[in-house]
Amino acid sequence: MNRSKPGVIIFLFSLLFVTAMKNTNAQKSTTGIPDSFSNPVLPGFYPDPSICRVGDDYYMVNSSFEWWPGVPIHHSKDLVNWKQIGYVLNRPSQLTFKDNMKWSAGIWAPTIRYHNGTFYVMVTCRQCKNDCNCGDNLMVTSTSPYGPWSDPVWIDKTWGIDPDIFFDDDGKVWYSGGGAVNDSLFGKRMYPNQNTVYTMQIDVKTGKALSKPYKLTTGHAYDAKYAEGPHIYKRNGKYILLVAEGGTWHLHAVTAFISDSITGPYTPFQQNPVLSHRQLGNKADITTIGHVDIVQTQNGEWWAVALGIRDSMGYNQLGRETFLTKMIWEGNVPVFNPNIGRVLMKDKRPNLPWTPVPIIPTKDEFTADTLAYQWNFLRTPLSKWYSLIDKKGWLSLQLRPETVKQWVNPSFIARRIQHFNFNATVKFNFSTNKENEVAGLVLMQNDSSQFRIEKTVNKLTLYYVTKKEGEVIAATMPWIKDDVLLKVEAKGLHFQFYAGDKESNMKPLGAKQNATIISQNNAGGFIGPYIGMYASSNGKPSTNKAFFDWVEYKPVNK
Repeated sequence: MNRSKPGVIIFLFSLLFVTAMKNTNAQKSTTGIPDSFSNPVLPGFYPDPSICRVGDDYYMVNSSFEWWPGVPIHHSKDLVNWKQIGYVLNRPSQLTFKDNMKWSAGIWAPTIRYHNGTFYVMVTCRQCKNDCNCGDNLMVTSTSPYGPWSDPVWIDKTWGIDPDIFFDDDGKVWYSGGGAVNDSLFGKRMYPNQNTVYTMQIDVKTGKALSKPYKLTTGHAYDAKYAEGPHIYKRNGKYILLVAEGGTWHLHAVTAFISDSITGPYTPFQQNPVLSHRQLGNKADITTIGHVDIVQTQNGEWWAVALGIRDSMGYNQLGRETFLTKMIWEGNVPVFNPNIGRVLMKDKRPNLPWTPVPIIPTKDEFTADTLAYQWNFLRTPLSKWYSLIDKKGWLSLQLRPETVKQWVNPSFIARRIQHFNFNATVKFNFSTNKENEVAGLVLMQNDSSQFRIEKTVNKLTLYYVTKKEGEVIAATMPWIKDDVLLKVEAKGLHFQFYAGDKESNMKPLGAKQNATIISQNNAGGFIGPYIGMYASSNGKPSTNKAFFDWVEYKPVNK
């Protein structure tokens, strides 16, 4: 019996330990700190993410295309909760989007890196029909992620898109790019949409090329298409190259390559593609996964950010968003979300301190001295046609000849649509006796895919615009008052518009409308939908202004 006592004691101790652990876990579950996170971590139009870590701080940038300011930058402590801290390109002296810049042109695929006390952002600017002070690839720097960021250094002799910057151990700095690179550099393309990823050494201060361009890959297979979005990393003395392939829609994928030298040759891994959802079919909950950048946490974990699309009954209603997934290394091979192999809508969160960020208020009453970060302009405003001080607590928009139907900078201030189901309401005051003068609410992808509610002299008019039909009047309502509330209820693939003089007295403006008009399926391009405040004099000079009291954008969880 004496010999059995230690076993009994061990059993009792183990039982107490398990009970204690269960109680501890129960306490954790009641603290409000979740064990999991939900994707996307940046919902709405936030494509082409790139990420870096400095200490226990994480910074992420995204493409912004024709919307201004350019390259939104977010900060996080836990890779899940992100707070916007500014824009990398926010001065016309850095970059100017002038008239005739086509939709989905502008700022493409930035890379952010930190080296020896300085942040570097390298990005492509593709532009327009005429001279627009923008072309090819540029780099800006700052000692603080909050800015100010420098004026651009333009990279010498660059071709292609989606630039990457890599600081090697020997002090050399390498620029890499991809896309439809000039045939004279690397030879004639062997099949349609064969792109080339290449690298060259640069002077990081001047952007001058210090070497010839070296061809790295055209993709992991003979007929691989649209190789772009390269990122180079160094591991165990080897160079690992991640590339986006297949185009940025359903055939999107991430492929990986390895080399002993920065300049190649690069050998594709047999596991390619190392991450993709294209094998899941077009009706998967998340499609288009690709364009990956990776980061190692201070706790040794590896995580990846990627663009993706949440399907809405076969439509892309919100644009390409930013998703998060875990990664490990098996030797030098990157393995994304091991044992699962795909990005999930809900997954176990990183081993980092849970750090929520302030929630953006659903209602903006324009009481601040500057516009909140969520508000964007369509192309660069070269004059101050809006004001927060004309009438305290109101946003005023000057009526100008430009319209949202043109490739210009109209009097339009908008924010991303980030939810399938939402309610948005705007209250404003506008008086005019001229039929050409309008003010109101706009939901749009681009100039040929949009909804507009415009207040004119004595009525409200709801328009929709499609590539096939052009501009169509969907509904009208008599209206003689200067004050008006406009509202849209978004439910899945439909919009219902309303108008009234107060929130308790809103009446439908027309029937339900087809929300897929502003989906990427119908609009084309690479961006996502926006909603915002609008004023125009439709081609004629005007000194009139519209005054917006408040705007509310509220997601509806259905």
